[in-house]
Amino acid sequence: MRISYIVHELQHRSARTLINILGIAVGIGLFVSINAVSTGYQKAAGQPFANLGADLVVQRAEKNQPLGQGTLSMRGVKLPFSNQIISSEELTALGTLDGVAATAGSLLLWEFFPGGFRTIMGVDLAQPELGPVRLAQWISQGHLPAQPGEAVMEKHFAKFRGVRLGDALEIGGNSFKIVGLLEIREGAQVAAANIYLRLSDAQSLLTDATAPLNVAYLRLRDPAEQRLIQQKILKTFPGLSSSSSDSFLELMGGVSLISGQFALVASGVALLGAILLILKSMTASLVERTTEIGVLKAVGWTKRDIQAQLLGEAMVQCVLGGILGLGLGYMGAFLVGTLSLPMATPWALNPLPASAKIGELANQAIRLPIQFSWGLVLVALDVAVATGGIAALVMGRVAANMRPADILRKI
Repeated sequence: MRISYIVHELQHRSARTLINILGIAVGIGLFVSINAVSTGYQKAAGQPFANLGADLVVQRAEKNQPLGQGTLSMRGVKLPFSNQIISSEELTALGTLDGVAATAGSLLLWEFFPGGFRTIMGVDLAQPELGPVRLAQWISQGHLPAQPGEAVMEKHFAKFRGVRLGDALEIGGNSFKIVGLLEIREGAQVAAANIYLRLSDAQSLLTDATAPLNVAYLRLRDPAEQRLIQQKILKTFPGLSSSSSDSFLELMGGVSLISGQFALVASGVALLGAILLILKSMTASLVERTTEIGVLKAVGWTKRDIQAQLLGEAMVQCVLGGILGLGLGYMGAFLVGTLSLPMATPWALNPLPASAKIGELANQAIRLPIQFSWGLVLVALDVAVATGGIAALVMGRVAANMRPADILRKI
C-alpha cells in the first residue's frame, strides 16, 4: 500500500471522493442522531422516577368512580381518586417480592377550600433516598420539616398565596409553620405538591384511617425487570396498579415511538442506504480506473497490491465520512435537544384533581436530555470502517478478475 498514491488518487478524483465521504456521513449522521434522540426520550420519560430514586410507583384507584363528579365542590382534606389507601401490610408485602430492593410510602392529599384547592404530600423522612423526600435537594430556603407542626411549601405556590418563611398556615384545621421553600424542577411531576409535611402530620389529617399511605415507591434490583415485577403486583395484589417510565413514554408520542425497536429499524435503514450508496459510488469509481489498473498490473502490481491500495482508499474515505457523520449526528441531536417538549402526566400519577385546570404540577415542558456515549461513537466508527471494508472487498474482487491484456487492448 502506497500512502502517497492514495492521497494522489483521492485528490485527483475529488468530486467522487467528496460524494463517497458525504454518503457515509449522511448514513452515520442519521444513525447517531436517531439513537441519541431515542435515548433522550427514554431518559426524559424516566426522569420523574429518577428524581424519586424509584423504578415503580404503586397505587390503588377508587372503584366505580362516578363520572363527571365535581371535585371542586367538595370541602376539606380528601384522598385523590387515583390514590386510595394502601395498608402497611401491603407495603411490607411489596418489599418481599423477588426483585424489589427497597420500598417507601407517602400520603398524597387534596384539600379543597373556598376559592381553590391545594395538594399536600406527606413524606417519610426515614427513607432519605427513596420517594418525594429526595426533593429536599431542591429546597431553596429553610429546611425539611423536622418537628411536628412544620411544613415546606412550593416556592411559586407560596408567592402566589403571599406566604413567607416562618408564617403560620392552617391545613385541615391544624396550624403549621412554614420552615422551608422548595422549587420544583422539570421532570418532578410524580412527586410535585403545593405543601410537604412529615408523614405522621399528613396522616393525622385523615381521622377515619390509621397510619394511612396511598403511594408506594419501589426500587428494583434490576430496572430491566420492571414489566415482570408489574405483572407480579397485578397478580398478587388485586386492586393495586403500578406505573413506570413507560407510562410517560406512551403519552409523549411523536419521535418517542421509535425509542425501542423502531429506533434500531430506522437507524438500520439509514445505514443500509449509506452502504448501498458507497458501494455504487466506489464501483463507478473502479470502472473509471479500469485502464489505470490494467497499466499497474502490466508493470508488475499483483492482485494483493491492488486490493490493498483500493482498501486503503476506501478506508480513508469511510473514516473521514464517519467522523463527519458523528459531527452531523451530534449537531442534529443537539438541535432537537434545545426544543421544549410537553410531558403530560398519566391520570394515575397526576397530583391534581381531574376537574381542576391543568397547571405546572401536572404538565411540564422539558428539554430532551441528549447525551452521547463512547459506546455510540465506537459503534458508529465501526460501522463506517465495516462499510469501507465491504466496499473494498467488492472492488478488490472485481479488480482481481481484470486481465491486463484485455484492458490494454481497449486503450
